[in-house]
Amino acid sequence: MNQILIIYTGGTIGMMSDPVTKALVPINFEQIMDNVPELERLNCKIKVHSFDTVIDSSNMNPEIWNELARLIKKNYDSVDGFVVLHGSDTMAFSASALSFMLENLDKPVIFTGSQLPISAVRTDAKENLMTAIEIAKAKKNDRARVPEVCIYFDYKLFRGNRAFKYNSSKFEAFRSPNYPILAESGVHLRFSINDIRQSQGEEPIIVHNMAANDVAVLKLYPGISPKVVESILTSDVRGIVMETYGSGNTTTDDWFIDLLKNAIDSGKVILDISQCKVGTVELGRYETSKQLKDIGVTNGYDMTFEAAVTKIMYLLGQSNDPLQVKEWLETDLRGELTIS
Repeated sequence: MNQILIIYTGGTIGMMSDPVTKALVPINFEQIMDNVPELERLNCKIKVHSFDTVIDSSNMNPEIWNELARLIKKNYDSVDGFVVLHGSDTMAFSASALSFMLENLDKPVIFTGSQLPISAVRTDAKENLMTAIEIAKAKKNDRARVPEVCIYFDYKLFRGNRAFKYNSSKFEAFRSPNYPILAESGVHLRFSINDIRQSQGEEPIIVHNMAANDVAVLKLYPGISPKVVESILTSDVRGIVMETYGSGNTTTDDWFIDLLKNAIDSGKVILDISQCKVGTVELGRYETSKQLKDIGVTNGYDMTFEAAVTKIMYLLGQSNDPLQVKEWLETDLRGELTIS
């Protein structure tokens, strides 16, 4: 019988309305189990690790990612898969971060949560939790069907570093426009075999720390002032995620290009991703991005914002060499980007 570890960090799934204030407050995992008696019929053994203090996912940070990674490493040989109960607001950040931190992963790590508390009458929590466990224990020829860090929400399984939360009021909270879904839940669980990264299972898992968070974000808009750009590019960080227009375009004003070049020359890594949710960065396709390529701006291709931020944080913790970090950023490490 398969064994699954559920890691309960908090989030809406484990909330209940306070009878006095009517505000949503966290409950313990035993109360969650009371609302899902069907768990006993899943034909698997369930272990649970609950955070001592469950959190709203808005308080997520790299220290908690490291704690999650340590828990997975500690239990890796004794369970068949993991389900992480997590608030949806920063779930894509956490799933992206863990995808980079868990090298040679060959077991499922499924993030899930809900838009309504598990105690609510019309909750989406029960289906999300039940199916996430089903996916975490799914095997074929004694190998995990989905040996990846994923997000399961509203009948769809997404690669964790390809998804983002796009809706705060629908059960369909996540999308992954630049990569197909990995599985879909209906009458049957249907897996997209050709889209799932397959582990050879030959190398032992390596668990990395998320050791750097000195990253800034520069989001461009028409009329952005030199003062604003300079304040970000000269800040005490080593990495900058730059959200540009379309396929990676920016203004070609001399002051802007000069500020970028000075930052890169000083050892900073500038990663170019698009503000568009669909498509990819193509540095050099237009004149407005050719100069960026020439001065050493890094191509983020079709990475999500969440994947870009966590990947650059992860890599800055692995190396102090900007050229090495740039090379890794432009390399597909965990299925997070498509090189055009």
